[in-house]
Amino acid sequence: MQAMLLERAGTPLRLTDLPTPEPGPGEVRLDVAACAVCRTDLHVIDGELTEPKLPLVVGHQIVGRVSAVGPDVTGLRLGDRVGVPWVAYIDGTCEQCRAGRENLCVNARFTGYTVDGGYAEQTVARADVCLRIPEGYTDVQAAPLLCAGLIGYRAYRFTGDGPRLGLYGFGDSAHILTQVARHQGRRVFAFTRANDTETQRFAMSLGAEWAGDALGPSPEPLDAAIIFAPAGELVPAALRAVGPGGIVVCAGIHMSDIPSFPYAILWQERVLRSVANLTHDDGLEFLRIAPEVPVRTAVQEFPLAAANEALASLRGGRIHGAAVLTVR
Repeated sequence: MQAMLLERAGTPLRLTDLPTPEPGPGEVRLDVAACAVCRTDLHVIDGELTEPKLPLVVGHQIVGRVSAVGPDVTGLRLGDRVGVPWVAYIDGTCEQCRAGRENLCVNARFTGYTVDGGYAEQTVARADVCLRIPEGYTDVQAAPLLCAGLIGYRAYRFTGDGPRLGLYGFGDSAHILTQVARHQGRRVFAFTRANDTETQRFAMSLGAEWAGDALGPSPEPLDAAIIFAPAGELVPAALRAVGPGGIVVCAGIHMSDIPSFPYAILWQERVLRSVANLTHDDGLEFLRIAPEVPVRTAVQEFPLAAANEALASLRGGRIHGAAVLTVR
């Protein structure tokens, strides 16, 4: 099979032929149809996430059809269309799992980081982490739901129910969460690079009522904010933007250092928290809600062999919505 392979951090992916993977106990093999490109992929490739399996097939927003079933698999059959998210395995027995925090499992493995992912014609995944894709979504449209949607939704769940929500960094997650928030009657404020008028127009087209400079003041106090951009300087900016009792959620897996800030902008019971990974229930809930909204993903398609071009476009801020590799 063909795959885009990361051989060493900081180097471009290389198109190569790899053996067809065979599923083991509890696993299925998928013929990959599409895999969305995530900023986490950049963090892996650039070496900011420091413990990848190398060589590695990156990619963790995978949509495909089951083409082989390993021993001890129940619930999936040949031909089923499923998605594979970031969390590839949990042990179910560690202290975190027993406490209902499987997203923090101490022995977790991760798709496209510690196990091979979806920048390939085929991949193997545990059947119990696979998620059925809702009808009404093409493979390409569905792929961004599997991380941009799922991690975004987990972050969104921690923002409470206040009406004024700020989104810092308006990329793949924010364009999905804007639709969810507006469907639920919340007001959305989009914070972008100061001069990025194209992204600001994109945000407004999806229902944001205001879009402007992420490092500038909010037009009014927010009830909550989610930071999607991996820029630590946005944390003090978001804390200043939320009112008393406001919540700031950091949704990324990696962020540059947060500069020191005065206690005054955290005082009055403001909350600052991070979100890590996701649970299987997060996936089930979001993929139930997405068709009800309905969430529509804006995608820019690239062939598998153009993965480096897609990654460069994401790094350069040239993707509005999500970049998706088409495989079959």
